[in-house]
Amino acid sequence: MDITSEWASFGGRLSVHDHDSDTLGCRMRFAVYTPPAATSGAPCPVLWYLSGLTCSWANVMEKSGLQRYAAERGIVVVAPDTSPRGDDVADDEAYDLGQGAGFYLTATKSPWSTHYRMDAYLTEELTTLIGQHFPVDLSRQGITGHSMGGHGALTMHLKHPERYRSVSAFSPIASPSDVPWGQKAFAAYLGDDKAHWAQYDACHLVARQPSSAEILIDTGTADSFLEEQLLPQRFIDACHDAGQPINYRMQPGYDHSYWFVASFIGEHIAHHANVLKD
Repeated sequence: MDITSEWASFGGRLSVHDHDSDTLGCRMRFAVYTPPAATSGAPCPVLWYLSGLTCSWANVMEKSGLQRYAAERGIVVVAPDTSPRGDDVADDEAYDLGQGAGFYLTATKSPWSTHYRMDAYLTEELTTLIGQHFPVDLSRQGITGHSMGGHGALTMHLKHPERYRSVSAFSPIASPSDVPWGQKAFAAYLGDDKAHWAQYDACHLVARQPSSAEILIDTGTADSFLEEQLLPQRFIDACHDAGQPINYRMQPGYDHSYWFVASFIGEHIAHHANVLKD
C-alpha cells in the first residue's frame, strides 16, 4: 500500500493510498481521514462513504467538508473508489456504466465479471487493509453514500447489519430495479433475470430482512433526478411495510450536488457517531 498524497486537516490527517487489489485484479485508490483522536493510536469508529456515478474518493473529501465533523466526533472516514479502473478493465462510453459506475455489486456477466466485484472488495479486502493500517475499531462501523453510493450504503447495511451498525444516505437510488440507471447497470452486470437484481435492490432487501437501525436519508426537493431515478416514496413505503425504522427528510430547494451533501454531512456524521460511540 502506497501513500500518494497526505495533508493535515482539522488536527487530523487526510491521506490517499494506492494498492493492488486481488479481488478486483487492478490497482485501486482510496482516501482516509484520520481524526486527531486517533493520533495516540486509540482505535476509533469507522464510517464508510460510498460515492456516486462518475465520482471517486476526491468528490467527498474535497467538496463536503466532512473533516471538521469527523474530527469533532472522533470518526475515521474511508472513501473508496466507485469501481475498478485501468486499461485492462472493461468500460463503456456512457457515464452510467463501467469505470466510475460499479454499483457496489459483484457482476456475473462477461466482460464485467472479470473485475467488477465492488461489494466483495469493500466488505473483505479493503476492510482488512484498513484494519491492518489504521487505528480503527472494526466492531464499530457505519456506512453512508450519495446517489449510486447511497444505493450501495443501503444494500450493504441491509445485507450486513451486524457489521454496519449505522446507516445513512444522500439522494439514494433506493429502487434501482425500477429506474433507468439501475435497470441499465443490472442488465449489463447481472443479466436479464430480475430475480438476481433483487439482491442489490434496497426495496426488495428491506422487505425480506429489515434491520433494527434507524436509516437517515436526505433528498432535495429540487433534485433533477427525483422523479425518474430516485423514487423516494417507494423506499419509504417498503420500510413502513417492513417495520424498518427510517427518517427520510425531503429538504426544500436542494438539488443533487455536493452543495447539498455539504449542507447536511455534519448531521449525518452526528447520526453515525451517536450509534457508534459505544
